[in-house]
Amino acid sequence: MPPIFKALATINAWALFILSWVALLSGYVRMLGAYRGLDLTPAGAPSYEYALAFGFGGLVLSVVVMKLRKMLE
Repeated sequence: MPPIFKALATINAWALFILSWVALLSGYVRMLGAYRGLDLTPAGAPSYEYALAFGFGGLVLSVVVMKLRKMLE
């Protein structure tokens, strides 16, 4: 496998991992606000469940990408 594909897979896995944690943290903050009765989301924005689902899904996908990268070596 050419080294450029290995580098791209690594960059994508790290970007997905970091964005997933950001989504999890923002979903958690919005969830805490919803439980305390605060409305932290603007009108028309998706609720915190979408951010949490994206975060968990992104973490799983980043692990899958790193396993695939390891298999292709």
